[in-house]
Amino acid sequence: MLLMQLGFDVHWVGRALPNSLPLDRPYRTSRMRLFFAKGGLFYAEFHVRLFLFLLRHRGAVLVSNDLDTLLPNYLASRLYKTALVYDSHEYFCGVPEIQGRWVKKVWLAVERAIFPKLKHIWTVNESIADLYEKDYGIRPSVFRNISPKPSAFAPKSRAALNLPENRRIVINQGSGMNVDRGLEEAVEAVAGMDGWLLLLVGSGDAIPGLKEKVQREGWQEKVLFIDRMPYDQLLHYTATADVGLSLDKDSNINYRFSLPNKLFDYIHCSTPVVTSRVVEVKRIVEEYNVGLTVHVENILALQRSIAAVAEHSDAYAPGLKRAQEELSWERESMPLKNFYGQFL
Repeated sequence: MLLMQLGFDVHWVGRALPNSLPLDRPYRTSRMRLFFAKGGLFYAEFHVRLFLFLLRHRGAVLVSNDLDTLLPNYLASRLYKTALVYDSHEYFCGVPEIQGRWVKKVWLAVERAIFPKLKHIWTVNESIADLYEKDYGIRPSVFRNISPKPSAFAPKSRAALNLPENRRIVINQGSGMNVDRGLEEAVEAVAGMDGWLLLLVGSGDAIPGLKEKVQREGWQEKVLFIDRMPYDQLLHYTATADVGLSLDKDSNINYRFSLPNKLFDYIHCSTPVVTSRVVEVKRIVEEYNVGLTVHVENILALQRSIAAVAEHSDAYAPGLKRAQEELSWERESMPLKNFYGQFL
């Protein structure tokens, strides 16, 4: 939307999965249906298909979102001598899914070959910018990926969402509910709390195993799994919760410096939080007093923190209000508009 406001003719390109939701965007979109779904063959097919797509659809500016789209964008930009923006939402080579695997060497080789040649790079927080500057002597611009404030938002009632009125609700949401993000601890903690329900809304590679555990332990009344949904629908669940969770573990460099979008979703829906103590998240929680931080592996401490935040939610209201005013996409987008304005 920001690019459209600046006057760009936007064309978004991605891939379609069997469970992908329909897209309804005010700009052109294209989704590729690939034969391979994961692994090395998937990335090989994806890179070739994306490169061929870019050859057929020449753009004045190419925007590569994260390392797994950089190579075809870079090759197309060199071929057509067009501007390339590298939008790095994470420290990709630090993600836990590739640690100790041969594929990490491949991604590092791609990054080391291309990153030093890039002129227009941005990332989502100062910590990740520090890492790239240390690696390559190049400091990306920083624009935090803060969620926009819900406009004219009237949250639905719990009854309308088929949620219980007589229980406390804690929520964890997003499309990246993967390993080492505290989901196993969240399930175990809430399973031992009387009068509480955990909502896991979204998707990720940890979800199938969690569903099996909930079924095996008989915790179906304590944990509710809800599939991915459009963002405006998701916020109704966010707003009805008593506590929002963001429990990324400090198990790898990428999570250590992560700043998940859901933290800002919770803030904008006036939902106080319990989070892990990873650097960027802890900084915001403590600076604005919007909840508590905890050592995720300590289940008892996690339970007590969830209960305490819900019990004393009024104490976090002033901090949530201040954070809503200061941590807004409207404010954060101003320097980003200047960044993309250079290409007009």
